[in-house]
Amino acid sequence: MTASKAADAPLAMEPGSARLMVTLAVMLSAIMVLLDMTIANVSLPHMMGALGVTSEQVTWVLTSYSMAEAICIPLASYLSLKFGVRRLLLVSVAGFITTSALCGQADTLTEMVTFRIMQGAFGASVIPLSQSIMVQIYPKEERGKAMALFSVGVLLGPILGPTVGGLITENMDWRWIFYVNVPVGFLCLALLFFFVHLDGKGKATVDWPLVFGMAIGIGLLQMVLERGNQDDWFASNTILFATVISAIAWVFFLTRSFRTKGDIAPMWLLKDRNLALSCIVMTGFSMGMFGIVQLQPMMLEQLLNYPVETTGFMMAPRGLTSAIVLLSLSRIIDRLDPRMLIVVG
Repeated sequence: MTASKAADAPLAMEPGSARLMVTLAVMLSAIMVLLDMTIANVSLPHMMGALGVTSEQVTWVLTSYSMAEAICIPLASYLSLKFGVRRLLLVSVAGFITTSALCGQADTLTEMVTFRIMQGAFGASVIPLSQSIMVQIYPKEERGKAMALFSVGVLLGPILGPTVGGLITENMDWRWIFYVNVPVGFLCLALLFFFVHLDGKGKATVDWPLVFGMAIGIGLLQMVLERGNQDDWFASNTILFATVISAIAWVFFLTRSFRTKGDIAPMWLLKDRNLALSCIVMTGFSMGMFGIVQLQPMMLEQLLNYPVETTGFMMAPRGLTSAIVLLSLSRIIDRLDPRMLIVVG
């Protein structure tokens, strides 16, 4: 077998144990990364005392992670072409494990935010690469089922994050919400190393002005949306300045992307009507779901005085119900009109 054929071996796999192990490897990796989007939510009051910060300051633990992910996810395509899918996944998971352990060791807010940024940056590539691998290893007629399985992980991760975080914080210590990634991460590394062999290298170019414009635009917009309400929006000079710079960066980024048609964050692909509408629907859905998942635990704990473990259990039914419905539909989803599924959903 030639090197190129060996690299593409998973594409030709028949249904069976090999495909199952690849699915398990990428799903577990994606769930681990997605879980960390919300696992710290219920632990914020405990972090405040340990790190010596206020309730306004401690939210940077969440903001820093999501900002890093938002900036780095569009770079996944370029990095996978440059270094290969398998190598990028292994480095991403190894970096995620290391920075998770460092987050657990943090004694100040500065250390925690720094390590959370690094954690988000390493974990960003795992999600798009996992979805890409799922599409590649399943034949066309089974891709609906594959995406249903992947969606279980996408939904379960953030929604069950507060539940897992609550159980760990109540029965162990808040630092273990980060330490738990170490054994799970090593299991992911082993599965990826032995079962994922996609190369995916190709010609890759990077438009650095576009990258910097994208990073500034997304990063500052994320900060404005996260901090605006606490800082009284445009009454704050910081929020006003960040909004103006973010808008300028976005205009530059979008204009350059449509003009150069580069590989990084290819916004020009939105000329396709179906893709554009799908992105709009997913944006609205994600805003509603992740917004509630992030804020509800803080409301239950700080306003309604729920114990941290009870708060976690209150968040669980949404994720479990979604998983049950997706798994029930997975066998017939390829025979259903996706437009009707979206409308009903």
